[in-house]
Amino acid sequence: MKNRNLKFPCLIAALYFGINVSGQEARKDTAVKEQKIEEVVMIGYGSAKKRDLTGSITRVSGEEVNDKPASNPVNSLQGKVAGLSVVNSGQPGSQADVRIRGTVTINQTQPVYIVDGVFANNIDFLNPSDIESMEILKDPSSLAIFGNRGANGAIIVTTKRAKSGRTSVSLSSSIGVKSFDNRPDLTNAEQFRTLYNEDLMAQGLPAYDKFNIFNADTNWIDVIRKKGAIINQHNVTISNGSDKNRVSFSFGYQMEEGSIKYENYDRMTMKFNDDLKITSNLRAGFGITGSYAKLPQLRGFGGALNATPVVAPINMIPGQYEGLFNSLPQEIGAAQIGNPLALVEGHKYTQLNKDFQFNPNAYFEFDFFDHFTFRSNYFVNYRNGTGRGYEPIFNVFIPETNSISLYSGRALTSVNQFENRDLSFQQNQLLTYKNKFGDHDLTVMGGFETTSRETSSLSANARGSLSNPLGQIPYNKRFWYLNSDFVDSSTKSVGSGQSKNRNVSYFGRILYNFQNKYMINASLRNDGSSALASGNRFDTFWSVGAAWELTKEEFMKDISFLNYFKLKGSYGDLGNQYTPYNYFGYPIYVEGGTGVFNGNLYPAFIKQFEEADDLSWEHLKSYEVGFESMMLNRRLSFDATYYNKKTEDLLNFVDGNPDYFLNAGSIEAKGFEFTAGWKDRIKDNFTYYINGNLSTTKTQVLSTLNEGYIGYYGSSIYKEGLPIGAFYGYEVEGIYQSYADILAHPASTIGDVAPGDFKYRDLNGDGKISADDRTMLGDPTPDFTYGFSLGGDYKGISLSADFYGVYGNEVYRSWGNGSSFAPFNYREERMDRWTGAGTSNWEPRSYSGSGYNQLPSSYMIEDGSFFRIRNVQLGYNFNKDLLSNFKLQALRFYVNVQNLKTWDHVNSFTPEFGGSAIQFGYNNSGYPNPRITSFGINATF
Repeated sequence: MKNRNLKFPCLIAALYFGINVSGQEARKDTAVKEQKIEEVVMIGYGSAKKRDLTGSITRVSGEEVNDKPASNPVNSLQGKVAGLSVVNSGQPGSQADVRIRGTVTINQTQPVYIVDGVFANNIDFLNPSDIESMEILKDPSSLAIFGNRGANGAIIVTTKRAKSGRTSVSLSSSIGVKSFDNRPDLTNAEQFRTLYNEDLMAQGLPAYDKFNIFNADTNWIDVIRKKGAIINQHNVTISNGSDKNRVSFSFGYQMEEGSIKYENYDRMTMKFNDDLKITSNLRAGFGITGSYAKLPQLRGFGGALNATPVVAPINMIPGQYEGLFNSLPQEIGAAQIGNPLALVEGHKYTQLNKDFQFNPNAYFEFDFFDHFTFRSNYFVNYRNGTGRGYEPIFNVFIPETNSISLYSGRALTSVNQFENRDLSFQQNQLLTYKNKFGDHDLTVMGGFETTSRETSSLSANARGSLSNPLGQIPYNKRFWYLNSDFVDSSTKSVGSGQSKNRNVSYFGRILYNFQNKYMINASLRNDGSSALASGNRFDTFWSVGAAWELTKEEFMKDISFLNYFKLKGSYGDLGNQYTPYNYFGYPIYVEGGTGVFNGNLYPAFIKQFEEADDLSWEHLKSYEVGFESMMLNRRLSFDATYYNKKTEDLLNFVDGNPDYFLNAGSIEAKGFEFTAGWKDRIKDNFTYYINGNLSTTKTQVLSTLNEGYIGYYGSSIYKEGLPIGAFYGYEVEGIYQSYADILAHPASTIGDVAPGDFKYRDLNGDGKISADDRTMLGDPTPDFTYGFSLGGDYKGISLSADFYGVYGNEVYRSWGNGSSFAPFNYREERMDRWTGAGTSNWEPRSYSGSGYNQLPSSYMIEDGSFFRIRNVQLGYNFNKDLLSNFKLQALRFYVNVQNLKTWDHVNSFTPEFGGSAIQFGYNNSGYPNPRITSFGINATF
């Protein structure tokens, strides 16, 4: 593994600067105070003052995500919240990999999203401009109220509603241009020829004799990428509020072009809310959120990385099929890789996918007996995805033979169609008692909730026929249906799927404080699920938390610099219901063999898995301790927390005869979170702030299915005592420099070796290199992540900057190692290969004759640490007195640069990679997280 040598700005220094900003500059305006502890934050099924809570809830204002160029609001949270990991993809419409406080399951890792009270799997249907706030819930005291959905954390999204006594029209518009920050380093044509001929020589083969034909120098990334891709966002919000009725309506449109040609994403969103105050004690409301999107035809850069650079994209030889796409050399990758430009250009706009989401909601609320409130909520979530596509046929030019051939050998056109439906209904009934008597402040909430979800899917495809009198299916979207006259009906293939599940829950919570300095929060939830086997469908989850505000005590009165200090801690038992299957107690039947009856062959069906009557949800036992503080006249804040999460009874799918599910194994994640901030005003014209956060995470598999069990997932391993998702393979200690060097080293039993090959370490000391010498090579979970931001405002001019980084994780490079040694293109690093004794002790010789050098090893491990200037924004707010002459309440212009610069050690478009719970952190070349320079305007009338 290469040595780490980070030359990045250090967060510790930034935090130190933030904590030690001189108070003498800030004289002095004692009216400026940080009000975080008094702010109201959203919690499960309600809201509360942050001062009264015992857990860790971070509130991110909608203003921090409203004007950022992102289709999914969660993308803009990167680096904003301690303990929150957001791994973004720059592909239009993509979903980020989001994890809160590490990975503690072998199943789904995403947190639960709650949008205005309704559960959601994603928030890609939300317009960022509609968001009022986002609360990130991390500790058991906050999460137990969500029961079997709470183990992975929660993100509560509150959207904007009209305010009483105000009528306004708000417009916002921005346009941005994308560009690349990083890209993989690949060999050019001359370098490729050198390495490839060396490979042939090492195999005892003659040099390639057709480089006179293939004499181009093509950068395939530049050939297929979209230069100057555009992203547009336009929004309008109209709201009107009175004491009796508050109505708001918003509409948004976004258009985004991807980093590859013809990746176009178009989305329209709408939102309507009407809140009615019927009497002083009676309220009701109705709302609708909807979105309609034309999804992009997504492509990747994998072919562009592997395609040989010696080939010109298009044949330009006059009179020899001029204008056709060139095939790659038949001996160098043509069988595995098509011309990347042919894939993009020949298939442009041939997949037409759409997504529609419709979410109506309604509530009814009334107060009674002075201290009681009853609220009845109803939510519907309907999502429909449809698509149809076309596979064209066309010829490519074969330079070696001056002939043509069908692209990918496909002689028949084909079409496909699909439809996915997802319908959820959720209702909850909440009764809240709130009273303050003497020194006691008590809030008690009880609730009943049911959720119902039904999904269905249908997919089909068919081919054209050469015998059809009408010929091939035309390159015209009018005919891209299965009932087209051009389709050969005998080739139709149809698949379908469906699921249905129900949940019923009873829950309650107590928020209590005494003298506003001693606080107790407790939650209890009982969940029943149709997914579990009959007789074992209910499970109980709970938490309790306590806090003590020391600064309210008499013995703290003389500590004048400390304005607020609260100790807090919580413990709870949470659940995780996310698994790949819906019915553990009712397996379906699948083909498991064949039988012959009367000379005919029939399929034999077996259970997909053996049902388990005692199966239960995973349980996460979690606790945290920490403190919150404010100092120096509330200008400086500093919070610290230690957390420990341990998931027990993991839901395992076990391959056997038959397959079955089993509760077994446990995983632990623990670490620290630190948050600091400074905010001050200098005179009346200048305000500034500095905020920072740092999180550490350490994961460990405590136990698995049984003692000694090892699960292999690609080059990741699931093994007791190792971090979750640890990379596994051989440790490279150098390169064999000579045959004498080979003889002096333990003999290899895993492949023949020669000078120039890897020298793997004999870790168990048995005198040979075998599979027993494999070891942990790296941990995809960072040792710590950090983010900090700074900004200021002077006479309407505002400047802000956000920074983000991770340190101490490894990524596994899964491209450019195995088959990419040859006959595909090479990483530029391969030019440092071994060519003789003493020439290299890290890059092996150019040789693809065996798989020895391609075995998973530390050679594939890269330092995943990086530092990024995440966002920089310069804006100007016009003077309100000036605007009043034009009937404007507010007007703002700004320029924003997202992903300005990233410093990293990874040969890829990006250093960050998500994945599944067990297999993540793989550098598969990735997709660019582009730099986006945007210009915007916000106006309120």
